[in-house]
Amino acid sequence: MSLYTERTYRKRIRARGLTSFHVAIKETDLWISADVNLEKETRDLVFDCRQQLEMYIRMNPEFAITLSPYGKDPYAPSMVREMIKITSQLGVGPMASVAGAIAQYVGMGLIKLTDQIIVENGGDIFLKANRALTVSILAGNSPLSETFGLSIPVKQMPLGICSSSATVGHSLSMGIADLVCILSPSAPFSDSAATAIGNRIKRKKDLLKIVDWANKIKGILGGVVIVEDRMATWGDIQLVDI
Repeated sequence: MSLYTERTYRKRIRARGLTSFHVAIKETDLWISADVNLEKETRDLVFDCRQQLEMYIRMNPEFAITLSPYGKDPYAPSMVREMIKITSQLGVGPMASVAGAIAQYVGMGLIKLTDQIIVENGGDIFLKANRALTVSILAGNSPLSETFGLSIPVKQMPLGICSSSATVGHSLSMGIADLVCILSPSAPFSDSAATAIGNRIKRKKDLLKIVDWANKIKGILGGVVIVEDRMATWGDIQLVDI
């Protein structure tokens, strides 16, 4: 189990007009903004999805540790089946999608109770709002970190915005990228795609070809990759100064 690290970046989050609250259950640590406080409902949803995941891992321990695609299991819980399907398409292990999967599971459950919802799970986000939002880009020690953000229009929501990094947080990456940030209608897909793309970046010059490879992945709306002082972007994204 990973050690807890205080997520100080949350102190800089400004969700104007929304109520924000914190829910942490075991390794799941969420910061949520909604029209009203839905802490109890959030806890129930987290317990539900964690129960699906924990029971499956108890019976199938390889699911939690493999870095390769996991075989289909028609008897697995619905969230687990989705994780298996998505990560198999991208050539990574099923747990590469877990943060995005939990964020989306909670977000889709809460969206029945609120018009606007932002679920942040360790930098992996599921969001739906009635106005355009700006998501800041955090890339560790890169000089580009927190110098710009992504403007997210209403037409793209609900949306998953997920990141992988070899230098920030607890993400497992086989590459060197300070940040890989992926936008997709599916948060578990963007989460696992960020890992798959990050694994391919072994040198700075890999940025020159990563866009061509990423553009071949169906389901990605756009992305940003940062390695030290260099950046590559593609797709339907809009960068803004912050």
